[in-house]
Amino acid sequence: MGRKNKAYSKDLHQQAYDRLTSMQAFGESKKEAMAAGTDKDKIFSFNTYQTYWKHTKYFIKYIREHYPECTTLKKAKKYVNEWLQAENDRGLSAWTIQVKAKALGKLYGIQPDDEDYFKPPKRNRGEIKRSRGDRVRDGHFSKTNNDELIKFCQGTGLRRSELEALKGKDLVTRAQIEAEITRLEAAPGDKLTPQEERRLDVLKDTRMFPGEYFTFVRNGKGGRERISPIIGKNVEQIVTRMQDTPAEGKVWQHVHKCADVHAYRAEYATAIYKAHAREIKDIPYDQVNRGTGRRYQSEVYVCRKDEAGKKLDKAAMLVCSKALGHNRISVVADNYIRGL
Repeated sequence: MGRKNKAYSKDLHQQAYDRLTSMQAFGESKKEAMAAGTDKDKIFSFNTYQTYWKHTKYFIKYIREHYPECTTLKKAKKYVNEWLQAENDRGLSAWTIQVKAKALGKLYGIQPDDEDYFKPPKRNRGEIKRSRGDRVRDGHFSKTNNDELIKFCQGTGLRRSELEALKGKDLVTRAQIEAEITRLEAAPGDKLTPQEERRLDVLKDTRMFPGEYFTFVRNGKGGRERISPIIGKNVEQIVTRMQDTPAEGKVWQHVHKCADVHAYRAEYATAIYKAHAREIKDIPYDQVNRGTGRRYQSEVYVCRKDEAGKKLDKAAMLVCSKALGHNRISVVADNYIRGL
């Protein structure tokens, strides 16, 4: 049966809300969805969903103000690039414009390689202002009063959301990890569930790191789990705080809003890289360029743009990337490793 009230129809806000909520796939494996080709219509992280919904609402507001006669998402689609260009003209950062483009791309199923996809400005490392130098907010943050928080961040490399969600039970020891690996490997290969296989991979990644203590992140970026090493000279203090926290209690009841958590995370990343990096001159020339016939170092990452010419050890970058919860070593080079 059709609707009794034919005059009723969903407004733009409700249409967009229904569209994005229908894509929610929190907890599902993005890797498996990509392999099956079903990832384009799914959002795997609640944080990503919130971000996309926020920018979608900005777009809807723009349509209502400039094109009030446009009442459907289908009709509004032709104004996507116009809105993104208007946002770009406001002087917003390249990163923000890229996020807005991704949000609308997800809403309308526009892929980055589509000709209709808005081509946002490129991000240059030198233009990134987040966590670089002093900021106005720093004047409202006492490093003395928040000394333990700072040391905790520098030793764990957690994101703000991960720090706020961390519980006492999320302290993991090397012995616990190895015992679980042994248990999972003892089961026949075909008996492991996909979740157990992913868990085994996460556990084995910890063998890249020295040390006896780790933090378990159950819901990192993209909903991914990871186990990250606790490092530095304050390991004992960090471990003691977690041990003194009830299993279901939060390690940090309050994380100061002015704490530059990303900067501490970068310090953590840089420390891990330095601990594992080889001298570039000691990395072997193990490959031959087909065009020139010259030998080159395949394990050396050469930075580009404003960092052009700087060379990094790919193996150390991978270790750093695993600790941070990223899949691409380029993210480590572009956003975390500093002062080298």
